Amino acid sequence: MLAETQLPVARYRFTARMASDVRMPEYAGSLLRGQFGSALRRVACMTGQPSCSGCPLQLTCPYTRIFEAVPPTGHDLQKFSQIPNAYVMEPPQLDDTRLQEGDQFQFSLVLVGNALDQLALVIFAMQRALVQGLTRSRSRAELLAVEWVGSNSAQATTVWTAEHPVIAQHINLLPLPECPTDLQQITLRFYTPLRLQNQGSPLRAHQLNPHVLIAALARRGALVLEFHAGQKQFGEVARNVAHLSNNLDGTHQMRWFDWTRYSSRQQQEMTLGGLLGEWTLCGPEESLSEIWPWLWLGQWLHVGKNATMGMGGYTLVS
Repeated sequence: MLAETQLPVARYRFTARMASDVRMPEYAGSLLRGQFGSALRRVACMTGQPSCSGCPLQLTCPYTRIFEAVPPTGHDLQKFSQIPNAYVMEPPQLDDTRLQEGDQFQFSLVLVGNALDQLALVIFAMQRALVQGLTRSRSRAELLAVEWVGSNSAQATTVWTAEHPVIAQHINLLPLPECPTDLQQITLRFYTPLRLQNQGSPLRAHQLNPHVLIAALARRGALVLEFHAGQKQFGEVARNVAHLSNNLDGTHQMRWFDWTRYSSRQQQEMTLGGLLGEWTLCGPEESLSEIWPWLWLGQWLHVGKNATMGMGGYTLVS
């Protein structure tokens, strides 16, 4: 049901240039997510309240609809204390974390559903975030350009530049391709840490199994599409797909990776880890073809804990 569908999901690649030297963290997803969120709240908030909780505009404010999604008061599936947000921050892949004045770097932001309508606001907020400075050194940067990136990273269209700050018309739908024929196995290559959890504890490599991965992918995909794109029809499909994972086997070469981030909210450094490497799923062609669309979509939505700061990012490899 998910296959041969065009979904309101788009990846935008941001190119920025440093105005001063900076030492970026080893994993910059948390940094960029935090800077972006703070700037977005400042430019979007209309009431000036110190907290979004209790604000009369909470349900319609662009900030909460993108960055702090409000769970529904009632739902057929369960009572939600929180729901996934409509964005994923994908950090830069840096060979050297030391950037000098004039150096350029790139990162991406995935937007879903209603968040796509706020692209102009998102770009403006990102501009402000970079100008206000990165890391605790407040090293300033300038946003140069924004590109829409298709399913092939080489397929890109410039939609905004600093010289011409008007968003160009472009495609913002993600077509899901047909499943490959004679599918025997699917390999996921995780390029950012995967943090799947059980009762609040992260799963280590020896605890991984196909069911926990597919269930997490299908659930996240279905909820994001429902809450931010109004597409409720995928919920039942996702539950059926999760059951199909019991027919799958898998091998992996995953290693644990720890990284440290600074939490502005808690005013301290925190260690957060996950698994990097490759995970190959094997099983009946029928089962693999059913989970294929969710695995494809997961390349944009990511999977696991802290997906919005870019964790659980992967590509499908042949």
